[in-house]
Amino acid sequence: MRSLSSCFPFTCCYLSEIPVVHKPLQIMDQISNIQVVPCSSSNYLKPFRVHYSQNGTKKSWDFMRTHDSVSVLIFNTTSHCFILVKQFRPAVYMCEWEKHTPQSPEDKVKEGEEKEESEESHGDPPTAAAGVTYELCAGLVDKPDLSLEEIARQEILEECGYDVPVSKLRKITSYRSGVGVTGSKQTMFYAEVSDDNCVGEGGGEPQEGELIEVVKVPLQESMNFAFDESLPKTMGVLFSFMWFHSNMAPKYKISTNV
Repeated sequence: MRSLSSCFPFTCCYLSEIPVVHKPLQIMDQISNIQVVPCSSSNYLKPFRVHYSQNGTKKSWDFMRTHDSVSVLIFNTTSHCFILVKQFRPAVYMCEWEKHTPQSPEDKVKEGEEKEESEESHGDPPTAAAGVTYELCAGLVDKPDLSLEEIARQEILEECGYDVPVSKLRKITSYRSGVGVTGSKQTMFYAEVSDDNCVGEGGGEPQEGELIEVVKVPLQESMNFAFDESLPKTMGVLFSFMWFHSNMAPKYKISTNV
């Protein structure tokens, strides 16, 4: 039987008095040489403007076409912890960055011109921690030959290091995200794992530029974690934790006030 310590050298730290166990990884807060440039093409986002009439009134709307996605709420039945991922999100960071600048990025960059930002140009920028978020294991639906369950299984293995059979994935629901901008659909799954399912360290695919830290949130502290605004997280984390407490809590004989 594989022990957790032999697979993941987790250490425990306390954030806002909430115990969160992290797997040591490369330092992700070494962000420098920030450049804001025009995006003339992308493999992930394509901007469009749609014109239409609604009740006889002509309207238009700008939107982005992007991939649908999957996410997975992972629960370790050995340690009774949720398995999340933590990573630097440039979009989140830039939202915080704008608060420290007199102008938005688009105002500072002309078409075809790259501009490297420096501390002298707009004072002290936010630390990289401002762009780090806690999230469910997730991935884009960009492999037409794989089912949603197969894509979810692949993401669990790559990001978190657990090998989970497709048959063990339970669909929670699907929903639209970014309805005002992308309208893409995300399908959420639930997966139970044990230490025996651990076959690697996770951390994502370095060749794809991924730098992911695996995080364990103890079940008994999960709702405190979910509503602690000092720990940036996605809506998927909040929703899935509440779903678990409503649907799975009786199985594990835990009490909850949610």
